Amino acid sequence: MKKRALAITMSAVMAASMFASVGVSAEEGSEFDWKAYEGTTLNVMFNEHTYADAVIAKLPEFEELTGIKVEYSTTPEANYFDKLNTALSSRSGQPDIFMTGAYQTWEYAPAGYMEPLDAYIEDATKTSPDYNYDDFIPGIINALRWDLVPGHAVGEGELWALPMGWEINTLTYNKKIFEEKGITPPTTTQELYDAAVALKEFGGSGTYGLAVRGLRDWGTIHPAYMSLFATWGAKDFEVEDGKLVCKLDSPEAIEMTDYWVKLIKDGGAPQWSTYGWELCGADLGAGKAAMMWDADRGGYTQNVEGASAEAGNLAFAGIPLPEGKTEQLSNLWTWAMGMNADSKNKDAAWYFLQYFTSPDFMLYSGTEGACTDTPRTSVMESEEYKAIVGQAEGYLESFETVSANASIFFTPQPYFFECTTMWAETLQDLVISDTYESTEEAMQTLAANLTELVSDLEVE
Repeated sequence: MKKRALAITMSAVMAASMFASVGVSAEEGSEFDWKAYEGTTLNVMFNEHTYADAVIAKLPEFEELTGIKVEYSTTPEANYFDKLNTALSSRSGQPDIFMTGAYQTWEYAPAGYMEPLDAYIEDATKTSPDYNYDDFIPGIINALRWDLVPGHAVGEGELWALPMGWEINTLTYNKKIFEEKGITPPTTTQELYDAAVALKEFGGSGTYGLAVRGLRDWGTIHPAYMSLFATWGAKDFEVEDGKLVCKLDSPEAIEMTDYWVKLIKDGGAPQWSTYGWELCGADLGAGKAAMMWDADRGGYTQNVEGASAEAGNLAFAGIPLPEGKTEQLSNLWTWAMGMNADSKNKDAAWYFLQYFTSPDFMLYSGTEGACTDTPRTSVMESEEYKAIVGQAEGYLESFETVSANASIFFTPQPYFFECTTMWAETLQDLVISDTYESTEEAMQTLAANLTELVSDLEVE
């Protein structure tokens, strides 16, 4: 069989004509009514995030418009998915709606936990005529489509969730520190390494060059590491003879990981293995880290006036390129909301989903709600959005450059979290222990283990 390419480049998917539009049809005489489910109570689970904050701020308006009452919980990301997994696996129907990401759908949808959404969108009695599905950036909305076949690319099959916002992974740097030390923003991986080393203890003990994630979980792999991994030309899996085969032992994967380990050891946080996105951002905002390579909006929120000690001193650059590479590739992440397949209030839940992913709400969240990477074209092209987001030096420029080739570079499959956690464990072993004699040995061992882990998956 032919291999299915996973990476769907944004330059290609920006053209809406490449994707089938989801149209709205209705029986003659039918009308959409925001009060149709008045009196219903919905339960919503949020990850603690600015995307959730924007929704919560507008809940009173939604409740007044619809007569639907909303009860919700917010949970820090470190515990959120464990709590959500328990709730969904109980099949109790609670919560009705939950925050998720594209990677989570690869586990939740095959397990039957997620309600497909196309039928709701296509029903004009349930979807407002102002919803304008085709306004979503195709590459973002299609990151949440999948046909449930392991190894098949995102972009085909049912729509499992709706995007709240998305993130690419770019370099944020402290321009004040760079000016004081006479360092220019790095454009190559060698320059990045040199800058990170030169900035070690730039402000005394505990200060360092580059903040990146290091926890023993999937979150360490998907932002900066996976972006450079793809830019380097490496892949996680390929389909061979109807099976997924791990390629983390390829020359490109070994070379890139060897560089990454050296970068962290020589220019990263002293306590790197304890770092998630929160500590990375906090160190950048406090002036403890001179650079951060993570979600672009993470640096943006630290730069908002009053948000951190270094607000106003932060600037944004693209992705440093390895020798011989010309395209900046960023792995893509999108926060989204999905509906519980066991919900007892599905139609009311759909009203919630469409309201909080509508063009009007997205304009608010993208300009006033600190949800900087909007999934709707109309918002991204609006003067209000450009005026606010463009205040951050280099943000729009780096965003436009990097997003042109941003994709989900992971291979969709239901063991994603087990695989990426084992991957992160191997990175930790390479950085902070002597478990392996070389990066090559570590990656060969990891590749063999991951191939075995996914061996029961059949790929058409």
